[in-house]
Amino acid sequence: MRLLLISNSTNYDSGYLDHAANEIQEFLGSIKNVTFIPYALHDQEAYAERAIARFEILGYQMQSIHHSTNPRLTIEQAEAVFIGGGNTFRLLNELYTQDLLDAIRQRVAEGMPYIGSSAGSNIAGPTIKTTNDMPIVQPPSFNALNLVSFQINPHFLDPDSSSTHMGETREQRLVQFLEENDTTVVALREGTMVRVENETTTLKGTSGARIFRKGKSPLEIQPGAKLDDSVLL
Repeated sequence: MRLLLISNSTNYDSGYLDHAANEIQEFLGSIKNVTFIPYALHDQEAYAERAIARFEILGYQMQSIHHSTNPRLTIEQAEAVFIGGGNTFRLLNELYTQDLLDAIRQRVAEGMPYIGSSAGSNIAGPTIKTTNDMPIVQPPSFNALNLVSFQINPHFLDPDSSSTHMGETREQRLVQFLEENDTTVVALREGTMVRVENETTTLKGTSGARIFRKGKSPLEIQPGAKLDDSVLL
């Protein structure tokens, strides 16, 4: 299994996927054709144009699944898949509508590289319960691809001690998740990504992550760390 799960598609003061460009190229290797899934945004055509242009600069041909008359066959024949960010509920709902979840799981199990960004990374976990998004649509289930054993929280924000906002911090919300659920959460700050190569899961990027486990204090990890049982359990 090969996964590249990126917290965010754009860093502050940089362009679309600039911070992940080298990692994407190293990850894809000799693959030249990538299938894009733009379901997380309403304007899928504009989204696809943006992604296609960016991947062309990186040296890849890309086709968007929303142009396909048979999306499931497109997944079955894909060399690699990139699922972009947007609204996680809308993305998951459309994957259910198009009956693509099992097809993606099967292809990933066969070795197809999977790249996700933001919502596209969130759905790689068991469920989307740790998304930051509003439920603007209601998918048949919160159950997602379950490609990794842990929940993902993209765009993780540390508490701001100078803020006057009195609502829950992101950390408090994730602790609340673990009051009702047992699954470990990997909270990815912007600029951070998780790379899975067969049995090895590694934190990549620049800004680190925070691990939330039921009944334990949050754990801080830095890029280069392995996400193995000593960290996740």
